[in-house]
Amino acid sequence: MAQTIIHLDTSFLIRALSPNSGEDRQLRGWMADGVRLGMSAIGWTEFLCGPLDQQQLALAAAIISEPEPFIVQDSIQTADLFNRSGRRRGSLLDCMIAAIAIRVGASLATANRNDFRRFSGLRLE
Repeated sequence: MAQTIIHLDTSFLIRALSPNSGEDRQLRGWMADGVRLGMSAIGWTEFLCGPLDQQQLALAAAIISEPEPFIVQDSIQTADLFNRSGRRRGSLLDCMIAAIAIRVGASLATANRNDFRRFSGLRLE
């Protein structure tokens, strides 16, 4: 059986770093269950834009380890998602994050479900 992979969106990771938040509890549960966690390099870049302190950065880096890069295949999927979802202004980064999760077979944990719900082929947590 394939291991479950969950990619974290920036919004989820930010909230998960707040002790006792719903996202913190969910993340701890996944970690206890041995779920493989990841994040796209796109989402990681958003996260690094902060604001964040060194403790938050160290904790996030321990959880994520190595963000998944954006590759040529993702650019094709991104354009398809962008075009099929109405070419909405400000949604290109969300399309990029979704494309990476789809490629690696990950579901996406996000605090902004409405931003990602429209992308066919993407599983949400």
